[in-house]
Amino acid sequence: MTDLPLVRCSAAGRTYGGGASATVAVQPTDCEVCAGARIALVGPSGSGKSTLLHLLAGLETPTVGQVTWPALPEPLRPGPVAVVFQGPSLLPPLTVVENVGLPLVLAGCTQEEAHDRARRSLSALALDALADKLPEELSGGQAQRAAVARALTGEPRLILADEPTGQLDAASGGTVAALLLAAADYAGAALVVATHDPLIAGYLTERWEMHSGRLAAEATWSR
Repeated sequence: MTDLPLVRCSAAGRTYGGGASATVAVQPTDCEVCAGARIALVGPSGSGKSTLLHLLAGLETPTVGQVTWPALPEPLRPGPVAVVFQGPSLLPPLTVVENVGLPLVLAGCTQEEAHDRARRSLSALALDALADKLPEELSGGQAQRAAVARALTGEPRLILADEPTGQLDAASGGTVAALLLAAADYAGAALVVATHDPLIAGYLTERWEMHSGRLAAEATWSR
C-alpha cells in the first residue's frame, strides 16, 4: 500500500483573464487528498470551491503552481477520478444504463461490457429500477443518483462532487449525499464534496473551508 496522496496541490492557483479585469478564483493553495478521505469543501457561493474541485479533477489547469496525482495512473477519466456535477448531466436520448455506461464506451470499451458494468454499478447502489428509464422519466434526485452510479462505473479511487445537491430539496439532497458515501465505500475511494449546505457537509468527517479563493489554514477539521 502506498502512502502517496491521490492528488496534491503545490501552490496551485487559478486566475481568469488578465490585467485589471483578472479574477483570482483560487489563491495559490497547498493541499492533498489521501486514500480514504471524506472531505466537505465548504464556503459561500463564489468562494472558489468549484474551481478548486476542477483543479483536483484535472478539468482545469492551474495558472500558477502545480497539481499532481502521485498515486493515480493516467488517464484520470474514466477510471481513477470520477466527477459528479451539480446540474443535469444525463443525455436525453439514452436510457439510464446507457448514460451510466457512456464514459466507458467513449474510452473504448465495448457497449456490452460498458452496459454490464453500468448495471453492476446501479445494482450496487440499489438503483436497478432506474436502469431502463429515460432521463425525462426521472425526478431530479433520481437523475443525480444515476450520476453517482455513472461515477462508480469507472471504478474510481477518487470521487469529486461539485454541489451535487444544489438543485435538490433537503430530503433528496440527503439521499444523494448518503449515496455518494455508499459509492465511495463500495469503490474504496476517497470522496470530496463541494457544498454550501452545512447539512450535507455534516455527512463528511473532514472539512476544508474556502473564503475569497483562499483555502483556510485549518483545512483538516474532524467531527
